[in-house]
Amino acid sequence: MSEFFTSPLFCITLSLAAYCIGCRVRAKTGSALANPLIVAAVLIGAVLFATGTDVEVYYEATDMIRFWIMPATAVLGVAIYKNLTLIRKQWLPVLGGCLVGALTAIGSVVVLAKAFGLERELAVGLAPKSVTMAIATSLSEQHGGLVPITVFGVVLTGVLGAVAAPLLIRLLRIKDPTEAGLAIGASSHAVGTSTAVQLGEIEGAMSGAAIGLVGIFTVLLALALPYVL
Repeated sequence: MSEFFTSPLFCITLSLAAYCIGCRVRAKTGSALANPLIVAAVLIGAVLFATGTDVEVYYEATDMIRFWIMPATAVLGVAIYKNLTLIRKQWLPVLGGCLVGALTAIGSVVVLAKAFGLERELAVGLAPKSVTMAIATSLSEQHGGLVPITVFGVVLTGVLGAVAAPLLIRLLRIKDPTEAGLAIGASSHAVGTSTAVQLGEIEGAMSGAAIGLVGIFTVLLALALPYVL
């Protein structure tokens, strides 16, 4: 029976079923807190705990899902192409904002890791939390981080960004759709971008552009991790 719970068939089916249930819960409640990823994570965690399935085993068994993340993220290029003229006109603040976002994301982890004496493997695993899963896991593996921690960090960051973004935009009185989109994409990658798309076409395009730019900056900044951690 334990072999069944660790099989790709079971783990992939569990992931899809949990996400579908999350979508239904979101549709029924209409609450931003009932994010499908949050619901799915809770359900999957409960099943893994009940069946005694190790998280790393689940991670390896769902490799097929991670494979499709990259082409799914590339679909955001359509919105970017439609608003390419706007992005070109504001290329300097776009680049500057994404660079600051990447620096803040990695720098905050480094500072907190130093302050609380976090082990290097954990810190490296959390450092790329604000980029897409494909980039984050590759960086974590390359620099000796714990990949399951990276996956957890990326998902949590994305979900928090998707849930909190509309509220923070209102509280901070951000009126410019370019600013809102860049902030969401730079901090919470593709998951947050799903919320940006709902806010407007420009927000979605800028958030999509931020995903790619912050990813590039994060890869470059990650080269310094061996020297600061």
